[in-house]
This record gives sequence, C-alpha cells and structure tokens, in this order.
Amino acid sequence: MNTLEYLLSLDLNYIAIGLIAVFFTLEQILNTQFPFSKRGKHFFQGFLFQVLFILGNLFWAGVTVFCIEWLNQQELGLFYLIELPLWLKLILGLAMVDLVTYWFHRTSHRFPILWRFHRVHHSDTTMDSSTYFRGHPIETFFWFGSAPVIAAGIFGLDLFTIGFYFLVLTPFLILEHSNLRFPAWLDRTAGLIFTTPNLHKIHHDQDQEYTDSNFADIFILWDRIFGTFKYKPADQIKFGLEEFDEERKQTFWYLLKTPFITIERKIK
Repeated sequence: MNTLEYLLSLDLNYIAIGLIAVFFTLEQILNTQFPFSKRGKHFFQGFLFQVLFILGNLFWAGVTVFCIEWLNQQELGLFYLIELPLWLKLILGLAMVDLVTYWFHRTSHRFPILWRFHRVHHSDTTMDSSTYFRGHPIETFFWFGSAPVIAAGIFGLDLFTIGFYFLVLTPFLILEHSNLRFPAWLDRTAGLIFTTPNLHKIHHDQDQEYTDSNFADIFILWDRIFGTFKYKPADQIKFGLEEFDEERKQTFWYLLKTPFITIERKIK
C-alpha cells in the first residue's frame, strides 16, 4: 500500500509525459502499424492542448477535490452503506468511475453540441501516443471534472479511489492511442474485459458505425454489456474524420475554434 500511496502522490502530468516520451520514442524506432511523416509537428500541435490542460487544471482540480470532499463529508453514496475491504473498494471504484465515463463518452457522440467539442479528439488522421494530448480544454474539464464527482456521489468514492482511477487510466489512454503493433490474440483474451489498443483504434475509424462504438476507456466489458461493442481488424482502420482530412484542419488553432464553427459531418 505504501507503493500505491507514493504513486498517487506523484503529479499525473509528469507520469503522462514520461510515458509518452517512452512510447513516442518507440514509435520512431520500431516498425509501426501506420506510417506517417511530420511526427514532430504532429506532436507539437497536440502538446499545445496539454499546456492548456495543465494551466486550466490548476483551478479545476481544486473544484473537483472540494466537491468530492463535500460529498464524502455527507457520506453520500452506495459504498457508505456497505463494509468493503480497501482492495475491493479500489477495484469496484475503478470500475464504477469507468462506467460513468463510458456514459459521458457515449453521450458526447449522441448530442451535437457535445460532439462539436469531442470531435477535436477524433479529428486526428495520423494517430499516435501524442493523440492522448488532443482534447478540447472545455470538454476535458467537463469530462474529467464532472465524471469523478458524479461517480463519487453515486457510489461514495473518496479521493484515494478517484486518484487510483486516474493512475490506472493514464497508461491505458496512452497505450490505446499509440502507433504500435499489438497482436490480435490480445483482443481475444484480455479484450474480453479490458479495452486493448486495437479495440480502441476501432473507435477512431472514419466509418461512423465504428466511431460510435467501443466507448469504454478501461473496461470494454461495458460496451459488450450495453451493445456498443464492434470489432474490425486493426489493419483495416482509417483514422480521423473525413471532414478534417485537410492539413490546415490539423493545426492547434484551427482545432481550438472548431466547436464554434459549423462543419458538416461526412458520414460513410
């Protein structure tokens, strides 16, 4: 438990940047699944979003912590009604936050006003580990701030459990977007429960049938239960959104303003 407490005490931004440094380096030296050029430029455009996130999170993290602490003081939520050992509370808490974010994610594809912000992440036509950075700051704070608070209120989760969720989530998100080859047998085994990189890549396919599937971040089990699971061989995937295929539409400044621009969605 001391090791876990130490890991939770670290700034997740440092962990994320360290992991991306490792995987981005591997993407340069290994035979990657999807070759593309101008990787340095691609990385820089995404990293600008991370800078905004870090700056905004100086405020938003405090709001999230305040809300969860208040909910805990009121002893609101399911876990306050039952006695659970810490290890089981952490595992169930991880699953429950992931369940809430599954519905947040699914909703962001369903409602046009939310899709305007979420499509910034899906716009990437040359996805790699740095795609982890690419998310509109307004959506990022709405998603990462609201989902843990709602999960804490429903299930009675404390800050330690929420911190554990983000600690597990971060490497999942970086792996899922990395431009590396992963064997199909991983999808047939671990992919029965967990979201593997290949299964998440399907979610980034241009075909809307696949874009609107595989919403879960950690447990693909939620997609299997709620009927949103889809499968497609990884080598048949074409990333991004067709309406963002132009190079000028892949820049930080253009993506930042796209939620406020009417862009017709090209549906296959």
